[in-house]
Amino acid sequence: MEINSKIEKAKKGDQIAFTFLLDYFWNEVYGFMLKRTENETTAEDITIETFSKAFDKIASYNPEFQFNTWLIAIAKNVYIDLLRKKKTNLFIEITDTEDQQAYNIADTTPSAEDALIKEQNLSRLLQCIKELKPHYQEVIHLRYFQEMTYQEIALKIDEPLSNVKVKLLRAKKLLAEIIERNR
Repeated sequence: MEINSKIEKAKKGDQIAFTFLLDYFWNEVYGFMLKRTENETTAEDITIETFSKAFDKIASYNPEFQFNTWLIAIAKNVYIDLLRKKKTNLFIEITDTEDQQAYNIADTTPSAEDALIKEQNLSRLLQCIKELKPHYQEVIHLRYFQEMTYQEIALKIDEPLSNVKVKLLRAKKLLAEIIERNR
C-alpha cells in the first residue's frame, strides 16, 4: 500500500513523504480536533503540534496499528496537555481591596534592565532566524512578525496551504535547534 511506503520513506527523513502524509491525514486529524475543541484556531494548532510530534517520533511508529489511529492518539495527548495547562492557569477570585493592595505593591512597568533584556533577546532571536534558509526566514517573518494567517501566507508566497504548514513546522524545528546550539 502506498501509505506504508510513504511512512517508511518518512522514517528515513524524506520530506516529500512527510508532506504527503500531512496532506493525506490533515483533514482527519483536524476534523477530529475541531469536533472536540469547537474552535478552528485551537484545532489547527493542535493538528500542527500533532504532526510535529508524529514526525519527530515517526521512528517509534508501530506498523501493526493504523497510522491515522496513531496520529489521533497523539492529537488526544496534545489536547489533554493543552487542557491541563489551561487548568493550571485559572485565576483565583480576589476582592477589590486585595486587588488594590496588589496594584499598590506591584509595578508592572518594565525597568530599563527589562527593556534591555527584551531587546537583547529579540536581537539574539533575529540572529538565529538569519541562520535559516531564506524560504524558512520568510515564513517565520510572515507568521510571527507580520502575524499573517496560514492562508494569507499561502497567498503571499503563492504556495499551497499544506506547503506553508510544513515549511513553518520545519522552520520552527530548525530554529529551535539553532537556538539550542547557540546557548
